[in-house]
Amino acid sequence: MTNKVNLNSYQAFVQEVTSDEANQLTPFINRLDELSETTDCNIPLFLNSAIGMAAEGGEFAEIPKKVCFQGKPLDEDTIFHAKRELGDIIWYWMNACRSLNLDPNEVIAENVNKLKSRYPGGEFDVHYSENRQEGDL
Repeated sequence: MTNKVNLNSYQAFVQEVTSDEANQLTPFINRLDELSETTDCNIPLFLNSAIGMAAEGGEFAEIPKKVCFQGKPLDEDTIFHAKRELGDIIWYWMNACRSLNLDPNEVIAENVNKLKSRYPGGEFDVHYSENRQEGDL
């Protein structure tokens, strides 16, 4: 038996399980003010970089989608387009590092350390990919 969902009821449910900061401007602004006062994070840059990386990642994802599923050629023009989108992603990534006062070299080093720990044999292993150690996010 399939449960039928009324989209209007679902919309009301979604509103109830969404934070006040996401539903209303005043709590959102108050949260931004609180974060700005209690952290060293550049909150506008933090938000802009997160949204920018997601948007540019979507633009990059369009390229292999069109190549693999829609017949677009993987030619010099397509690769150049991919190159430009990757540049946009790294631009926002660098701003994310700036917003959190992170050294980008340390971010990459931490990624290497995480992957070395995850794959103790030094190469990809499905078992370790699916069965992560505690704290391996």
